Amino acid sequence: MTPEQIIFLIVAGATLVSGLMVVSTRNLVHAALWLVATLFGVAAMYAILNAGFIAVVQVVVYVGAIAILFIFAVMLTRRDMRDSGPQHNKNWWAGAFVSVLTFGGLVALFQSWAGFSKTAAVIPSGFDAVGLLGSQLTSPEAYVLPFEVASVLLLAAMVGAVYVAFTRK
Repeated sequence: MTPEQIIFLIVAGATLVSGLMVVSTRNLVHAALWLVATLFGVAAMYAILNAGFIAVVQVVVYVGAIAILFIFAVMLTRRDMRDSGPQHNKNWWAGAFVSVLTFGGLVALFQSWAGFSKTAAVIPSGFDAVGLLGSQLTSPEAYVLPFEVASVLLLAAMVGAVYVAFTRK
């Protein structure tokens, strides 16, 4: 096993543990902080896989914007954050059963897959992933239409948010 694979497994394990802590902790602020750790772990995995642009986007968009916004929203709402009801669903066993069944199915599926023993191809020294991504997003033969539709939808959402924020109640 190469050192890169060992580092990848350590980061993947830490990401899985922090993801488990997101859904199992009782304190909402702690869950948000575990979410930040999980998103950083995903960004580290992207960096290990030589997807530097996606790693930076992961940190900027998810950790820098969404998770921090969630933490501020939780901290700025002056609601009593103590638990007032039962913490577990009565049918938790059904979810656990489906999780174990899904995990068993994935293990059975991946046992015959040869992808675990393969290594990624070496990226050539002159390869410009960001430039290629930019040309694909703006090329009329590639993804310019979905890119522009997404920008129009985001603009409509922003106009709607401004309208809702300034309407009189």
